[in-house]
Amino acid sequence: MEAKKHILVRLLMAVVVLVLTACTAPAANAPAASATSTTSESATPATTTDSSKPVIKLAENPWSASSLNVAVAKILLQEQLGYPVEVTTISESAQWPPIASGELDASLEVWPSGHVNDVAEYIDKQKQIENGGPLGPVGKIGWYIPTYMLKDHPELATWEGLKDPANVKLFATAETGDQGQFLTGDPSWTQYDADIIKNLGLDFKVVAAGSEEAILSQLDAAYSRQAPLLFYFWTPHSALAKYDLTEVKLPPYSEECYANAASGGVACDYPADNLFKIFWVGFKDYAPDAYTLLKNMNYTTKDQIGMIAAVDVDGKSVDDAARAWLDANKATWQAWLPK
Repeated sequence: MEAKKHILVRLLMAVVVLVLTACTAPAANAPAASATSTTSESATPATTTDSSKPVIKLAENPWSASSLNVAVAKILLQEQLGYPVEVTTISESAQWPPIASGELDASLEVWPSGHVNDVAEYIDKQKQIENGGPLGPVGKIGWYIPTYMLKDHPELATWEGLKDPANVKLFATAETGDQGQFLTGDPSWTQYDADIIKNLGLDFKVVAAGSEEAILSQLDAAYSRQAPLLFYFWTPHSALAKYDLTEVKLPPYSEECYANAASGGVACDYPADNLFKIFWVGFKDYAPDAYTLLKNMNYTTKDQIGMIAAVDVDGKSVDDAARAWLDANKATWQAWLPK
């Protein structure tokens, strides 16, 4: 019932916008603003969005793969189905309540290991969010070091090597003092590193660089000097092709280990994550064709890595990388479209 009420409210708002737009539109003989544009042959030719269709509101999380997923979806929603699209940048944890309420329609890349409680609350209990099915890529968070460190310190390939006080000093910085530095990115990301460090008895301090770009900047600086660095990272990511990195082996993941995650009981590796999508439960009725497209949206880990590399290595914009993938994979995305 609440979902139906929210659909009616959003549709009514769309009608009001249409009326206001019609009332304030320039006269037919008004001079047009000058503009320049460039066009190119594309598998996704631009079309005008249909203002009678409801606005699709997508959540974008602060990492490059999420931005690319959203760019692919936005292009298809606009250019193939005619939907207006709004994108909201929001953290992966903060997105759940607005999707449950219908303020946002969908998020396209959820890492399940960090959202067990959210799934239980919003999907299983409240039933205000729908599991939108797999995105396709399989992700894995972990601890990484540059592989060149193993030449003199092969013991650093496993977490036990980090217990040695002499090795701790390798990673010490002015900010951490006698402790070693463990570098992470955005504090809003799913991460249990402080708990893992504490529960494994390691003398390290978590330092937040602030973003994915900041981690990569520090990695590049360390690599150029062949300096020590221990940091939070994940696959799929193009940096694993650009730099020779080694994932530090932590105690094996188990469900029992993560059962105490909320109370800080994690003392093991991150699990492999089958990335999935989440939708507002009223989305299917609010915009059926958009729902079908995003429900069907599914590509491979290799596809995603290729787009990320186009941005991070080749210097393309997110939109250009997304469109290049669409141009090269027409058969794949055409299968996502409603019949």
